[in-house]
Amino acid sequence: MPHATQHGDVSAVADAELDTALRGGPFHVALRAAIAARGLPLQRVQHHLSRYGVKVGVTSLSYWQQGARRPQRPESLRAVRALEEILQLPEESLIRLLAEADAHAAGQRPAVRSYRSLVEASGVLERLLAELDSPPDGGLHTLGHHERVRIGGRRELLGRESHHIVRAHQDGVDRFVAVHHGDPGCVPERMQVHALENCRTGRVRSHHGTGVFVAELLFDTRLRAGDTFLFRYGVEDGTAGISREYIRGFGPSGGQYALQVRFDENALPARCHRFTQHSAAAPRSGRQELALTGTHRSVHIVEPRVRTGIVGIGWDWE
Repeated sequence: MPHATQHGDVSAVADAELDTALRGGPFHVALRAAIAARGLPLQRVQHHLSRYGVKVGVTSLSYWQQGARRPQRPESLRAVRALEEILQLPEESLIRLLAEADAHAAGQRPAVRSYRSLVEASGVLERLLAELDSPPDGGLHTLGHHERVRIGGRRELLGRESHHIVRAHQDGVDRFVAVHHGDPGCVPERMQVHALENCRTGRVRSHHGTGVFVAELLFDTRLRAGDTFLFRYGVEDGTAGISREYIRGFGPSGGQYALQVRFDENALPARCHRFTQHSAAAPRSGRQELALTGTHRSVHIVEPRVRTGIVGIGWDWE
């Protein structure tokens, strides 16, 4: 019995070290921790890889986990993806760390959302809105929008809360469709929306591949053109890996927008900054460093009147 307890302690320590390594990297430390946590000798790892049709030498595996070399060739990258399955790791966990290492070596910040991913999400969003019979602007102009985003202890996007002030520009408006785009690797089926003030939850739709999640928020009244309305809702996420930015896209008409990002006390970023983009295809501009407040562990931006494009806050982890 004492032996079983000691073994359990060792296993728990190995799992804790693996969790830490997967969150913060670097790649070779995470790979070494994963192999150790699973108790596999390199020969067995090589054997498992061969069953996936991937040939990698024991020497190469040893170099990878020591940090002497990094997988770079297409065959090696196939091996890394296979290792994620063999070692029972979250999808893209090792690939992401590898991309970060390559970006760091090149003096670049790793991309979070590619142009392609944003375009794909835009197409999916149009289809989901059509399913809910919702026009692009829902018959509402935004006068004010305040978002509060929460980043958790695992550096993940825990969720957000939105407070809207809107004005109807047509008669009969009685709902708003909330849109949430989770981080890469998220599981939108597990997300939840909460109607917090002056609304109730209606139909919900999501798309796994792009991480797009939409939900109807029903008003208890029908607005006439010119009427204003205030409502508040929240989205619980927490389904993806490490979060590095939060962005919000805007159409041709927009009022004031405020974005606040708050971090868990056990997961504070090294640096934060704001940025803008004219479109998903345009380069980022308007970068400005943001100081993290000590007591509330948050940063924020305020746009007095948003224009068509993208506004966001990004942050770097040590």
